[in-house]
Amino acid sequence: MTLFPDEAQRRALFPVCREKVFFAHAGVTALPQFVADAVCAYTQQSAENPQEFGDVLREVKNTRTVCAQFIGAQPDEIALLGPTSLGLSLFANGLDWQMGDEVLCYHGDYPANVYPWIDLRRRGVNVRYLEPAAPGEITPGLIAAALSPKTKLVALASAHFFTGYRIDLETIGALLHSRSILFSVDAIQTLGAFPLDVEKAHIDFLSADAHKWMLGPLAIGIVYVRRSNFEKLRPTLLGAWNVVSPHFNALDEIRFVPTAQRYEPGVLNIAGILGMRAALDFFQQHGLEVIAQHLLELKGYLIPRLEELGFRVLGPGTGSSAASSITTFRHERASSAALFAALEKATIIASLRQDREGRDYLRFSPHCYNTEAEIDAAINVLREVLNGV
Repeated sequence: MTLFPDEAQRRALFPVCREKVFFAHAGVTALPQFVADAVCAYTQQSAENPQEFGDVLREVKNTRTVCAQFIGAQPDEIALLGPTSLGLSLFANGLDWQMGDEVLCYHGDYPANVYPWIDLRRRGVNVRYLEPAAPGEITPGLIAAALSPKTKLVALASAHFFTGYRIDLETIGALLHSRSILFSVDAIQTLGAFPLDVEKAHIDFLSADAHKWMLGPLAIGIVYVRRSNFEKLRPTLLGAWNVVSPHFNALDEIRFVPTAQRYEPGVLNIAGILGMRAALDFFQQHGLEVIAQHLLELKGYLIPRLEELGFRVLGPGTGSSAASSITTFRHERASSAALFAALEKATIIASLRQDREGRDYLRFSPHCYNTEAEIDAAINVLREVLNGV
């Protein structure tokens, strides 16, 4: 149950695991060595060349193609922007909303996928919240029951940041497509962990920063806009890069470039782009299907051991089609904060999260290089604390 049976290779590729156990990819990843090398190489080159020298601009163009292949899109549908909230805000603010139009979203989602939508109320948009039976459990049936003739767009996360519930994008997308309803997806909690195809899922808009499961730098990611929506989604950030400006001279009209570059107003985060590209090359080499299977196997190893210790696990369990690599849990006899502190002392990096009722939970989110032995180490720490309670 490891993609890297050579421990020396694993530690060389992922330096964080030399001294730590890192189970916090649903938060912010530690950079793999090959990503850090790509960022550093560009930085050094930029001390010897202009930051936008020719070879770099060609690599940026190539990266659009790699991003498009990664999600089943076309290169001209990709904007290279981050963070995730930037893309989601472009989607919310760029559409031509009419008084009484309706958006469906989930109030329990990560705030980046809530605030851009509820802000539309000031423009006369009716924002309605989905009410799942359990946190994050957004099902096709729940969506179907909530739709109305006024629904213009449904905004969802591909997986819930707290419980890890992974939604059925293809079934939901087909339902919305059949009713000509736009589909916006915050994909940051699955992109890099599970395969995603925007065409199969009939996704209209997608945003995902690279700094979680994509193993990339902060503040760079993939923003996807379906080509047929270019005229529907007006860019709300304007500059010389996305508005036609012959020889950098402004015209007396706003005319956008004909690709998704229309959503990029100015200079790009090239260091981030090249770092993300290195991560995408890694995923292409190893295969997302293989990585996804490994993550589910790790979850299948983790959950029974947590339950043996008396932990209550939130969200979908082993074998569920909605399972992801996010596992959130708490114990009735022990403080989650105390357990977190014990893990941290043992150099095991997890996340401490709180639900809407104020209860603390631990969240583990291992990635493809994590191992059974690392899970055992974490379980031993948790057991020791519980034995002392």
